[in-house]
Amino acid sequence: MGSHPHDLPMPVTTAGREGLEALLRVPRRSVVALDFDGTLADIVPDPDQARAHPGAVPALAALAPEVGSIAVVTGRPAGVAVRYGGFAGVPGLEHLVVLGHYGAERWDAVSGIVHAPAEHPGVAAVRAELPGFLDAIGAWRGTWIEEKGQALAVHTRRAADPEAAFAALREPLAGLAARHGLMVEPGRAVLELRPPGMDKGVALTEYLAEVGAEAVLYAGDDLGDLAAYSAVEKLRAGGMPGLLLCSGSEVPELSARADLTLSGPPEVVTFLSTLAGALTGTPS
Repeated sequence: MGSHPHDLPMPVTTAGREGLEALLRVPRRSVVALDFDGTLADIVPDPDQARAHPGAVPALAALAPEVGSIAVVTGRPAGVAVRYGGFAGVPGLEHLVVLGHYGAERWDAVSGIVHAPAEHPGVAAVRAELPGFLDAIGAWRGTWIEEKGQALAVHTRRAADPEAAFAALREPLAGLAARHGLMVEPGRAVLELRPPGMDKGVALTEYLAEVGAEAVLYAGDDLGDLAAYSAVEKLRAGGMPGLLLCSGSEVPELSARADLTLSGPPEVVTFLSTLAGALTGTPS
């Protein structure tokens, strides 16, 4: 893979190279949007223990003043992402936005307030039913439920065979979700039951329109990021340059569509730091 003159790795696609060139040409009219888990934070067995990579906040704080906006787009509750990311009260990140629950929630650093919708009644119903449901189908061993406020997630990472457990649960959980007006969002060894109508693509598109972006970078690592990829591809077809980064190669559906694949959060952080250096004219 070639390198950009500013030591940035060169995207492998023409569209990606055009996206990177636009970011460097009009940074103040560009948005850098990033997933959290697997992109800014390593994937860990217990999601409650996930924290942003140690270099993530310094890299974002160096980059944020040079670009139009930075947005973290995550399936986590917005407040949890802020807490686990360490984003609040950081000089340089005064205008960071966190779009949580796939955009259903929003935290703005400038106000420090989370705006969230009322809970979907189906979430409350599934919350009550899910433990007994998993027990009835014999799926307790190695699986566990994560409470996400506006959603519930069933993890299979601790199962003896995580992929088999994931496959066995996918159809039953889809049926449970449908009965309560919810949908299932698959991820890496996790199935999330959440309200329909919002995804990372919708959230990203609406935010880009809100801020009047002229270029975008989006980085993600999982199936939930496919909607954001599709949104960027649609925007590119309409004339807005965009760069798609993939963190890791564990999800081939995503990495196959990426303009540039990085090895994981440490390399994503290095990319962000190098981008900040390229825009300020200082070494990363």
